[in-house]
Amino acid sequence: MNNPVILLADDDDAIRMVLNQALSRAGYEVRPTGNLSTLWNWIRRGEGDLLLSDVMMPDGNTFDLMAKIKNLRPDLPIIMMSAQNTFMTAIRASEEGAYEYLPKPFDIDEVLAIIARALSDISKSKKADSPKENIENMPLVGRSAAMQEIYRALARLMQTDLSVMISGESGTGKELVARALHDYGKRKNGPFIAINMAAIPKDLVEAELFGHEKGAFTGAASRSIGRFEQAEGGTLFLDEIGDMPMEAQTRLLRVLQNGEFTRVGGRNLIKSDVRIIAATHQELTRLISQGLFREDLFYRLNVVPISLPPLRDRKEDIADLVKHFLHKLAAEKNEIPKSITIEAINLLQQYSWPGNVRELENMMMRINALYADDTISEEIINLELSHAVRNTNSNVRNNNIDVNSAIENYISTLLKDIDTSSEDSNLYQIILAKFEIPLISMTLNKCGGNQIKTAKLLGLNRNTLRKKIKQHNIQISKFSHRKN
Repeated sequence: MNNPVILLADDDDAIRMVLNQALSRAGYEVRPTGNLSTLWNWIRRGEGDLLLSDVMMPDGNTFDLMAKIKNLRPDLPIIMMSAQNTFMTAIRASEEGAYEYLPKPFDIDEVLAIIARALSDISKSKKADSPKENIENMPLVGRSAAMQEIYRALARLMQTDLSVMISGESGTGKELVARALHDYGKRKNGPFIAINMAAIPKDLVEAELFGHEKGAFTGAASRSIGRFEQAEGGTLFLDEIGDMPMEAQTRLLRVLQNGEFTRVGGRNLIKSDVRIIAATHQELTRLISQGLFREDLFYRLNVVPISLPPLRDRKEDIADLVKHFLHKLAAEKNEIPKSITIEAINLLQQYSWPGNVRELENMMMRINALYADDTISEEIINLELSHAVRNTNSNVRNNNIDVNSAIENYISTLLKDIDTSSEDSNLYQIILAKFEIPLISMTLNKCGGNQIKTAKLLGLNRNTLRKKIKQHNIQISKFSHRKN
């Protein structure tokens, strides 16, 4: 294509000038304008090879013109720019058929690269068939650079059925992202079924997922359909996938490979048409090295990885999140939402937020319920943060109590299924192995695979360490490339 013509629409003279210069230097012919009426006249006359436009213009919203443009010029690539930088802006850009969405401020080199790609791919155009949503009703909140990457990734995934793996610390909003993928995707008219692997007894996970036939096990008094059948035609969200037991992992892999499964205790194959979205706060590659998660299943689920940033890495979003939560709480009671001072927001931005967005939401709920003030002041936030810091420090001091409780709960679960009259239950070795495998694996990781350093750190004889590595089949090659 010789000297492609770029239609440039932006009401900001400075931005228009900078883009005009950059595009001209790149060899494009540029036609800049600051209003939609001129832009529409160009498009109607068939001018331009690509449109680069801001969303908000002095005489209207470019999104409102998109349907007319796509109807008249379906092959015209459209790149949208916006300072709104919300999830719904990115989604609507995708719905309206934009080739790409660029949040402001942007990198000029990135703009040029996207334009070049769009022009080389000019025969392809996206189709938009999703209805418009209220832009104020945002499922995800935040305008930070970290969230912009998430929005753009989600917008590209909406019209696909690809498996997605969402990782992130507890409280970062993994289920919200999964719901957004469903609610704005091609399966939005189907069911969204969520299941938390960590909340189900391990011996019931398979029955919960795949259902069971009458008499399949003690207590199975009738046939029961599982979550896969409930999610047929929709989305199945598997939260805390790292806690799924090995037997269930094998069954899940078969479903992903063959698109069919059997109920527990059943023989008839059941076809499955379900999109899988998984989530975890754990490092699955570490679980794979410990033999606790199937590597082949990981690659089946991790087709598109999405990593959610912790709140401490997107503190510029705290003001928007606070306002969102306060408006949500007020709407539930049909009240006027509380306001918050700039000083109070500044305090919130100085806190580390170990509980992430969930911790912030809980704090706003508590403040909304306990304080009659219409305005949330610096003093109120100071008081709440002091409580939060004390609770965090207390949890750190009492961490050994939590470990003891976890061990006791695990032993209690094992004892329920053990025949006390048996002479070969080997309970001690079973529990010892559960503790030793992650301890040795993680220490090897820490020491970069160096067995001498690992034995010294563990306080073990080197030969003893070697014996245990062989006994538990711990793969040290996984760590050999890591630095100390």
